[in-house]
This record gives sequence, C-alpha cells and structure tokens, in this order.
Amino acid sequence: MKEIFGKFYKMGLYEREVEMRWRTGRRSSNIEDRRRIRVPRKAAGGGIGIIVIALIAMYFGVDPTIILNQQSPTTSVSTHTTSKPISPADNQLADFVSVVLADTEDTWHPLFNKMGKTYREPNLVLFSGAVESACGYAQAAMGPFYCPADQKVYIDLSFYQDLKSRHGAPGDFAQAYVIAHEIGHHVQSLLGISEKVHTARRRLSQVEGNKLSVMQELQADCFAGVWAHHANRARQILEEGDIEEALNAASAIGDDRLQRRSRGYVTPDSFTHGSSKQRVRWFKQGLKNGDILDCNTFRADNL
Repeated sequence: MKEIFGKFYKMGLYEREVEMRWRTGRRSSNIEDRRRIRVPRKAAGGGIGIIVIALIAMYFGVDPTIILNQQSPTTSVSTHTTSKPISPADNQLADFVSVVLADTEDTWHPLFNKMGKTYREPNLVLFSGAVESACGYAQAAMGPFYCPADQKVYIDLSFYQDLKSRHGAPGDFAQAYVIAHEIGHHVQSLLGISEKVHTARRRLSQVEGNKLSVMQELQADCFAGVWAHHANRARQILEEGDIEEALNAASAIGDDRLQRRSRGYVTPDSFTHGSSKQRVRWFKQGLKNGDILDCNTFRADNL
C-alpha cells in the first residue's frame, strides 16, 4: 500500500507513512466533516452518564456502541463552530480516509451486484472530541464506530495516533483496516445481519449475547479482509509489510489484550469483539479468497 500511501515524513505530532499515489486516487463524496463543530457534553439524552457508562463498558470488554444503540435518538441541541485551525497533518489524514472510503465503495459495489443486491454507500463522519449520532452521544475515547440507525461511520482522527502510540499498531494499512472493519458493519446492516443479531440478543443472557457480538465483530474483520483481497487484485494496493500492519492492528485491539492492559486479567465471557488470535484469523479468512460466504462466523464450529 506504500505505493499509494508511501512517503515518510513528519508533520506536527504525527510521524507516519503517507501514500504517494493516494494523492491521485478517487476521493469519496460521502465524507461529513464535523471537526469544527463542538458538541456540549450535556447534548445527548443521558449526557455525561451515557459517556461514563459507555467508557466503562469499553474498558471492561463491552462494545460501547451497544450502549449507544440502546439510547433514544438525541434531541436538538445548541452546538457551536470553533475557529481553531485544523492542522495540515489532520487534513492530510482526512484526505487519506476519503481515499480509503472510496476504495471500499469501489470494492463493495460489484460484490453486491454479484449477489443481485444494491450497495448503498455509507457516509463517514469526521469529528473532534465528541459527536451526536442517531445512536446517541459519542466521545472520541470510544474509538471509531458504526451507527446502524443512520448508516454512518464515525471517527475522530486522533484515534490513529492512539492506535500507534498506545496500541503499538502504526502504519497506513493498519489505518485502512480500521475503516474497512467499520464498513464491514455497514455491509452487515445492508444484508440484514445486524438486525437479526440485535433481535436475537434480546432473548439471550448477557454471556450468550456477548458471544453473538463476538461473532458479529469477527465477521466484520472477515469482511475487511474481503475488501483487502479484492482491492489488491483490482488496484494492487498491497506491498510488503501491509498485511502485517493490519494483522498487528487486529491483534492489538483484541478483547484479551485490551482487558489485560486495562485491569491486569482477562474474562472471556465478557468479550464482545473477540480475542487477538480470533481477530487475526478472521481477517486472514476474508483475505484468502475474498469470498463473503467464507465469513459466516455464526455457523463456524470454532471461532
């Protein structure tokens, strides 16, 4: 991927590899830039309480978007726009995200056509600090997320610095993997998988519901691998080391590693995204053949 993103340079607090060919790549028209919009902490229903609950959930291995999705849509609130300039480094990274999003569009359109379906492109919202979505109020500390209620992906670009410094997963393809995983959730939404999971969770215990969430998250990892397979075959995006970057990112955000880092021990029954080993396995599963049918985690004998 370094042919597309590949020159190393420093800018501000960021030091990263930036593609060379991405400058001429197609940009997605589905970017919503809300980085200058400041959302008051009391904006959403539940306000700070929801933030705290979701953050606690995140650190104890529970998907924070599950908390968000249980909230009623936010009410109209007063926001303000900041005049604080956005750094050139952030603008460069936003441009990169736009190219990655466009590449997922170019991949999933033909795959849906082969299934006799139409791929509806999601919007990707860039925000800074906090944001309101149709799923509720979200803070940057929660990380990137997909909201099925408005079919949008949300990301604060500072997450990439956190991915590098806190989780030890640098690299352009690691960053692309994050987007591809969230788009995987959009694919699940379009195929009706997310709604089935949400309905099934209502009838299950917390532990059994967590297992279902793990299956859903691992499938999104697999779909990210499907994207990488087809994007590389069509546009030769991968170079040596790129797959290792994605696998490192998948491993770095496994539930077992996150729990061990945050509290010193692991509780598998509370996993909602899967272990590092599982996340790596399912990304590689999608990458191998690029076949969506290989991503049926819900019927796998062994995750």
